[in-house]
Amino acid sequence: MTISKKGTRKITVGQDLYRWVITPSAKGILTLTVQHNEVNGQLLSVNIESDINEFWVEFPHVETLNNKIVMPAEVALIIPEAINRGWKPKEKGDLLSFKLTAGKLETLT
Repeated sequence: MTISKKGTRKITVGQDLYRWVITPSAKGILTLTVQHNEVNGQLLSVNIESDINEFWVEFPHVETLNNKIVMPAEVALIIPEAINRGWKPKEKGDLLSFKLTAGKLETLT
């Protein structure tokens, strides 16, 4: 399984180049998907709570929304943590899914 190169961003972490993309998953959830740029290995999926896609739907009543934006610096922190938690970006394998809570990855069951 691979992610399309179209619409992805590149990020270098350590000596490796990765591609990542953010997509809306469900109401209040964004999904970060990461893959090694040169090897079609295991995909990483991280669910992140955010109401950013609801902003204009709820406007002007947006004060209670969680308008979390995922920045490249945060992706650069998530990648090594995911590797430490068992993600193998250079090896084939099933999708590995986490949830980001308070800046830490939690395994999705």
